[in-house]
Order: sequence, then structure tokens, then C-alpha cells
Amino acid sequence: MNKYESIIIVNPNVDEAGLKALEDKFTGLINENGKVEKVENMGKKKLAYEIKKFNEGTYLLFNFEAKPDSIQELERVYRITDDIMKFIVVRKED
Repeated sequence: MNKYESIIIVNPNVDEAGLKALEDKFTGLINENGKVEKVENMGKKKLAYEIKKFNEGTYLLFNFEAKPDSIQELERVYRITDDIMKFIVVRKED
């Protein structure tokens, strides 16, 4: 299993309960084929440029271990989740 880091930018209109639900959803998805080490809510930040007519977004950072073939499914779920404006998954070097 490889180590990964993923940051998602969530629509700023999502409340705390919605953020917790998203965090639980993706933690569960990652734990199916790996292990979440840490989830950090980095709070609302101003965006460098407008995304979907929003100037700010809530950042969530996931540090986890997973099998390489499970990343494609994680990114697919990110894409179809309406509240996620942007995301990135990068492999961390050991």
C-alpha cells in the first residue's frame, strides 16, 4: 500500500453537519481498501480564482494509505459529489 494525501475544496454553503457527513463518507470509502491516518478540516479559505461562482471554499485534508487501484474509485466519487468543487490526490514519497 502507498501513502497518499488528498485535499478537497467543499462548497462554502455546506454546514458543519454536512462537512462531517462528507468526511465520514470519504473516510469509509478509503477504509474499504486502505487506512485513513488523519483528517484535518482546514476551514474556509479565500480561493485564488472563482470556482462555480464562489470566492471561498472549505478545505478538507485526508492523509491515508491505500492500494493504487482504489484511487480511481475515490476520484470518481469525488467527481459525482455535488458539494465538492475541486480535489486532488497525490502520492507521498516514503
